[in-house]
Amino acid sequence: MKKIGVLTSGGDAPGMNAAIRAVVRKAIFHGIEPYAIYQGFSGLINGNIKKLALGSVGDIIQRGGTILRSARCEEFKTKEGQLKGVEQLKKFDIDGLVVIGGDGSYRGAKALTELGFPCVGVPATIDNDIPGTSHTIGFDTALNTVLSAIDNIRDTASSHERTFIIEVMGRGAGDIALFSGLAGGAETIVIPEADFDIADICDRLRKGQERGKKHSIIIVAEGVMSGTEFAAKLKNAINIEIRVSVLGHIQRGGTPTGFDRVLASRLGARAVELLMEDKGGRAVGIDQDVIVDNDILNILDQPHSFHEDIYTLSKELSI
Repeated sequence: MKKIGVLTSGGDAPGMNAAIRAVVRKAIFHGIEPYAIYQGFSGLINGNIKKLALGSVGDIIQRGGTILRSARCEEFKTKEGQLKGVEQLKKFDIDGLVVIGGDGSYRGAKALTELGFPCVGVPATIDNDIPGTSHTIGFDTALNTVLSAIDNIRDTASSHERTFIIEVMGRGAGDIALFSGLAGGAETIVIPEADFDIADICDRLRKGQERGKKHSIIIVAEGVMSGTEFAAKLKNAINIEIRVSVLGHIQRGGTPTGFDRVLASRLGARAVELLMEDKGGRAVGIDQDVIVDNDILNILDQPHSFHEDIYTLSKELSI
């Protein structure tokens, strides 16, 4: 292994830069030349590739987003596009590739692996929805961003005696809503993994009013429905004053937390080690604070872990 490439793909996540830094410096430490592939798989197809030095990743560990930038690439979903990517990697004599991102990024790495090119996937997505790891890079930062917003909105909800519906990101997985809802003391959490009953939610709101509660916070994951749609359903069932707040892309940005910086550094470094050991076709992760790796060819076939215990606890504590 003489040259290693690194790219970020899909939605950005805080901590991606820390992972890039780890890949580049770990490679250089072991005498391997690191190459940046800009603009994800689109840049790979177009040969937007440049050799990096130690200074190339200086002062980026604290920055959100990704210095390599990211882009969606429909062409790479085709066999022709994938072969173009392999051709570019061979053109630059790159021996292995570290792919940092979420579900779509993993599928791209899987495709390259099936074509015989050594790849290692590093999980980076705020949704925390990649199997084989308890935490993805960016989740902890997004969680704390949402939690800060909940705390601020609760001040207004209390002052005006209103119920606030806060829509957070999470299409197929509700981890952001679930963890932030529990940490933020939300009265109701609505996530894709669990059915909800409007009548039950209304009953909980009425019981709160009966004991003198003047405001409530409801967290809704976008994968269930929009906050506006949920508010309409609620208004049809109970006569209360409701406001909707959509947090949107604010959840993706910002300075990564210490946890995300350490996680990204550990996962990025391990990805390089696997390539050095001629172990391509792997996906790194963390399990009970131990760095692990799994076969990238079947990792996405595994179901997303639903934290039913945390969901149950949130209902018990929000009575």
